[in-house]
Amino acid sequence: MTTHTPSSRNARTPVQQAALAVGAVFLLVGVLGFVPGITTHYDTMEFAAHHSEAKLLGIFQVSVLHNIVHLLFGVAGLALARSAGTARNYLVVGGAVYLVLWLYGMFIDHDSAANFVPVNTADNWLHFFLGIGMIALGLLLGRGTAVRARTAG
Repeated sequence: MTTHTPSSRNARTPVQQAALAVGAVFLLVGVLGFVPGITTHYDTMEFAAHHSEAKLLGIFQVSVLHNIVHLLFGVAGLALARSAGTARNYLVVGGAVYLVLWLYGMFIDHDSAANFVPVNTADNWLHFFLGIGMIALGLLLGRGTAVRARTAG
């Protein structure tokens, strides 16, 4: 009896697996943001305004734009997980984007037109932990990715 194991050439690295998982979670969150019941006050959802009172899981303020960004971020994660280098970059750069979004949310007036994403305090802290977590995954799991790519080429 022969067992088939993936060749090392086709096996995903840990950083690729992490990018796939993060991408899949973003896709799921993007879809769930459009599901009434999972998103409370769904009927108040706006395209991109702080007036949207729709909240994913009753906690995280969302809008159509916010959900679309999650969907696009998820698709990017799945696409960029194809190689270790792009998976690492997705996690590190994406994490940096989330840290910038955290800062944005911390400094804008949540009741102003500047809050076009929209975000609330729960979103802000989620963005902070996502940013730190994604960067950590990219750096820790992607160690040696650039070195391997240079020596392989």
